[in-house]
Amino acid sequence: MTVEYKPHSKGFYHSYSLKSLTRLRDRLIRQRSFYLVKITNVLDHTFPEFKPFFNERLSKTALYLLENYGSAEKMARMNSASYDKLRCISRGKFSIQQFLRLKELAANTVGVNNSIFDIELISLLTLYKSLVKEIDTLESEIHKLIEEVHPHYLTIPGIGPISAAVIYAEYGDISNFSNPGQMLAFAGIEPGINDSGTESHGGRMVKHGSSQLRYVLLNACLPLIRFDLTFATYYAKKRAEGKKHRVAITHVAKKLIRVIYALERQDIDFNTQKLR
Repeated sequence: MTVEYKPHSKGFYHSYSLKSLTRLRDRLIRQRSFYLVKITNVLDHTFPEFKPFFNERLSKTALYLLENYGSAEKMARMNSASYDKLRCISRGKFSIQQFLRLKELAANTVGVNNSIFDIELISLLTLYKSLVKEIDTLESEIHKLIEEVHPHYLTIPGIGPISAAVIYAEYGDISNFSNPGQMLAFAGIEPGINDSGTESHGGRMVKHGSSQLRYVLLNACLPLIRFDLTFATYYAKKRAEGKKHRVAITHVAKKLIRVIYALERQDIDFNTQKLR
């Protein structure tokens, strides 16, 4: 009774929910990547020409083929009806020349035809599809939550709903930070200090704090330096100073954090004309 307890703000519950959802999504994406690697391993045995044909990507068209035909032997026997379906799924991007080339590769593959691999592929595809569905469900809920909060940094080019959700979930209320330097330290992006006793100088990035937050911030910088002139100029300046790409991107991330701090503390949306 002697303590003045204050109720949690609405933002607290959003932050708590988003942290749970974004971290679960990250784990599921890692599992999805794991199954993609396993699917590739099976194809290396049964139809090694398949993934290179699709530029090392398992696109929607490629997954449809694996789910409905599976083996190279069945793909080699595809007919005009099969092509019509593939053309529909790819929205006309899968040409008849590609279709005939794939049939030729399937007929002359160096892979082995083994029913055990077929069973393994079906099982892996089922697990993969299940994860894709769960990730889509989580992302839908994340989008709804972050739109309710709608932080000002969501208006920065390159920061989409998922990235904004991770930033919000990990940082929480920006007013808890008295300066951008604390936000840098929280993300583990500030440089370490090498102190020998006689001299002190900056070292490598310390990488303390949330690795997920650090990953999102660094990756958000890639579209920023492509589409925003101020950030692109800042990146070019660091490169001209002789810094490598990753070091220059780290400097851009530091600038991004300073911008995020300013937007939230001043309660304004991003405006590239006002950026220095």
